[in-house]
Amino acid sequence: MTADDIKSLCVVGAGFMGSQIAAQAALHGYPVANVDVDRAILDRARESVAGHLRRRVEKGKLSQADFEAAMGRISYTTDLEAAAAGADFVVEAVIEDLDEKKKVFATLDRVCPPHAVLATNSSTIVNSLIAPATRRPDKVINMHFFSPALVMELVEVVMSEATSDETAEVTMELARRMGKTPVLLRREISGFVVNRILGVMTDEALRLYEAGIAHFKDIDMAVKKGLGHPMGPFQLMDFTGIDVNYRVRMQRYRETGDPQDLPARTVREKYERGEWGRKSGRGFYDYPKPG
Repeated sequence: MTADDIKSLCVVGAGFMGSQIAAQAALHGYPVANVDVDRAILDRARESVAGHLRRRVEKGKLSQADFEAAMGRISYTTDLEAAAAGADFVVEAVIEDLDEKKKVFATLDRVCPPHAVLATNSSTIVNSLIAPATRRPDKVINMHFFSPALVMELVEVVMSEATSDETAEVTMELARRMGKTPVLLRREISGFVVNRILGVMTDEALRLYEAGIAHFKDIDMAVKKGLGHPMGPFQLMDFTGIDVNYRVRMQRYRETGDPQDLPARTVREKYERGEWGRKSGRGFYDYPKPG
């Protein structure tokens, strides 16, 4: 299969990442089914995507015709099997939980056409852990979009030992046709490139804060003004989700058994209190309540 053979996509998960990946595909001409188990989540996804794209129309960055065409290419459904049955390429963007991902991939493997590529958006769970749930490990790959997917240009494409060169080439080209810049990792490593580098900075920021060296707001300000980052590490954790940070570190700890890979004390405490950042209304900073 080549990228020319990809006529329709399926994105599993209609949260912040999944809905924007679906929208990005639709903006570049692909019919895409966005699937979630919760109709309310799908309704919010449609409203959120429409809001993002309308703002582009208002700013003159997208025509009204292109807005309507893109929205028309996205279908929102709770029926995974029907949505995936005709998909040539699937991107999974569900919760960062290996068992949940394996359940999704087992279903996808059963209902998708034999040629379909099954990609996970995970940046922490490598595809070799998910592929055994399928009978097509050569067609399983990580395709990691960055948040927000409608804005961030980079996509990390990660092969396992079982992933075929054809699958990697198709995934790289699809990313380009979706308006992204892909980079290829030919070997798996937890966190890939960007999050491993970012993780070092975040860990150090948390150590400075927990040791009482500086307040988290001052650390954020130092990183923004001193390093030129658009967000400080604490703002970024709030943006991506403190729950995500917690699950990522727990997954890494399960893989390595190294206590240094466990979540930081502050992250653990906020996770347990449900202070997950922007999505919950409170993290390191306070936000308007969701909804």
